[in-house]
Amino acid sequence: MRLVLIALLSALLAPVAAAQTKLEVKDLRNHPFDVPFASERRLRMHLESGDYHIVGSDGNRIVVHLAGPRAATAKNLTVRLTETGAGADLRVFHAPKNELRVSIEIPRYTDLYVRMSGGDLDIAHVAGNKDVRLIAGDLTIDAGDPKDYAMVNASVRFGDVRADGFGEAKGWMGESLKTKGTGKYRLHAHVFAGDLMLNSSH
Repeated sequence: MRLVLIALLSALLAPVAAAQTKLEVKDLRNHPFDVPFASERRLRMHLESGDYHIVGSDGNRIVVHLAGPRAATAKNLTVRLTETGAGADLRVFHAPKNELRVSIEIPRYTDLYVRMSGGDLDIAHVAGNKDVRLIAGDLTIDAGDPKDYAMVNASVRFGDVRADGFGEAKGWMGESLKTKGTGKYRLHAHVFAGDLMLNSSH
C-alpha cells in the first residue's frame, strides 16, 4: 500500500513540476538575462526600490539591461524568472538604490502586473491590461490610445495625478481618475505617496 501511495503522489506532482521552471541570474554584466517569452501572456513583476524602465518591443523575449555609474559593480543584483503555463513571475532584488537604472524589455502585447516598493518606474509601449502599484515615488505610464481601454482607474493617496488625454483627476489630499470606454484593456495604477502620470498618444 505504501508503494502505491508513493507512486500516486509522484504522478500527481509530476505535472506541477513540469509546468513550472525557474531561472535565476546574478552579475548581469557577465551573465546577460535574455530569455524567450511569448507575446500575449501575463507577466507579474515584483521590484525592489530603484529606478526601473519597462518597455515593450516587437521581440518575444524578456531582456534586462543595466545602466548608470553603478552598473559595472551591481554584481549582487538578482533577476529571478519563474514560469508557468499561464504566464511568469519576474523578481528583481539586491539592486543598488542609487546611480543604477534597470531596463526590462518585454513583448509589446503583454498583460502586465507590477508591484514596487519605492523609486521611479516608467512603463512605455506595452499594449495589454496593466495593474501597477508603487508605494512611494513617481510612476509614469505611456498608455497609448485612450480608446484601447474599457476601464482606467488611476489614483494617488498623497500626491498628484496627471492623465493627459484620459480626463481630469479630482481630489484634495489624494487625486483619482476613473473612466470607462469601449476598448478591450483595463488599466489600474496606484501610488501611495508620489506622483502618477498617464501619457496618451492622442
